[in-house]
Amino acid sequence: MRHRSLLILTAVLTTGALTLTACGSREDDKKSSGGGETQTVVIGVDAPLTGDLSALGLGIKNSADLAAKTANKEKTVPGIKFEIQPLDDQAQPSVGQQNAQKFIGNKDLLGVVGPLNSGVSQSMQKPLNDASLTQVSPANTGTELTQGNDWKTGDKKRPYKTYFRTATTDAIQGAFAANYLFKTAKIKDVYLIDDQKPYGAGLAASFKTTFTGLGGKIVGADHINPDDRDFNSIVTKIKGSKAKAVYYGGEYPAGAPLSQQLKDSVKIPLMGGDGMYSADFIELNKKAQGDIATSVGKPVEELESAKKFIADYKTAGYKDAYEAYGGGTYDATWAIIEAVKAVVAENDGKLPEDARAKVLDAMSKVQFEGVTGPVSFDEYGDTTNTMMTAYQVDGGKWVSKFSEAVK
Repeated sequence: MRHRSLLILTAVLTTGALTLTACGSREDDKKSSGGGETQTVVIGVDAPLTGDLSALGLGIKNSADLAAKTANKEKTVPGIKFEIQPLDDQAQPSVGQQNAQKFIGNKDLLGVVGPLNSGVSQSMQKPLNDASLTQVSPANTGTELTQGNDWKTGDKKRPYKTYFRTATTDAIQGAFAANYLFKTAKIKDVYLIDDQKPYGAGLAASFKTTFTGLGGKIVGADHINPDDRDFNSIVTKIKGSKAKAVYYGGEYPAGAPLSQQLKDSVKIPLMGGDGMYSADFIELNKKAQGDIATSVGKPVEELESAKKFIADYKTAGYKDAYEAYGGGTYDATWAIIEAVKAVVAENDGKLPEDARAKVLDAMSKVQFEGVTGPVSFDEYGDTTNTMMTAYQVDGGKWVSKFSEAVK
């Protein structure tokens, strides 16, 4: 951002202006680019860049950065230079809300990628919507974010027109997990736990509905505090329940010690959703062997469409892995880039003054072949790609076991 500040200062001194309007600043950006017609478009990235979930957050930041750099290198949108503005939400809704205001205040920012957590997204959706600022999450799975709080009754209403995602919903993921555990793993008795956060509670509820509908039995249920690390009292109850597996709606920082303490007492697998599907789950859990997680999409390593992304990520030299949401983040960022491309093409090769509103209008028509496969959005802003994969820990790594597009 230091380089950008110098450009703006130069423009101010050159024109003698004391203030910059939104209109004047776009012209100044063009003049300060050395006589060319280059305009800067900033894409915000919101994710936990520090703290327990930073492994996933840094993968999101890096993958968005790679998309922006690739678009610049390939001149995907002639006359446009893309930059990212990454902000750390610390996985806290209050911080995410503050970040939303910072994004809104950046006149060059036309879209936001993120966040990781559905609870954080709940605090960001309204302010971004009020500012007509497009948001695309590669990781949020809370169904209510796109279909409203009454989606379970069939009354689906999109709460915010600015919100999109490249990750599928908990309604799909929970059902997929239940089917896999009941039909493929042949496990009929499950102890259900969630961390009381929007993501974990929603995922556990969706799992329960499908699992019991199939004939499975929930032999016990509990809630935990996601900040706790001592779960021996719950493990005692699980052991007494005769459960054949534990389903955990939550994320890996608590899921890993829960699994390890579980194995110290009873040798049954712990299963969770995409919040568990991280290399850090295995790093934190010496007894992860046999544990199961579901995640959105197919493993990028198995996709022909992801080969270039994987090679480019390696060449870029990022020290952090792209993790579970790398491919989806690249596609989320590229969706905004494609919307900007359409808007610029319709405005004689330059950004219009109402660029945010125009980019939002273009988002519903975005359609391209992405890292994770075909990318497009339905009337709720949900991805049309409902592919899910079940993974199991084997030999110290996650191994894909089964993939399916959920109807």
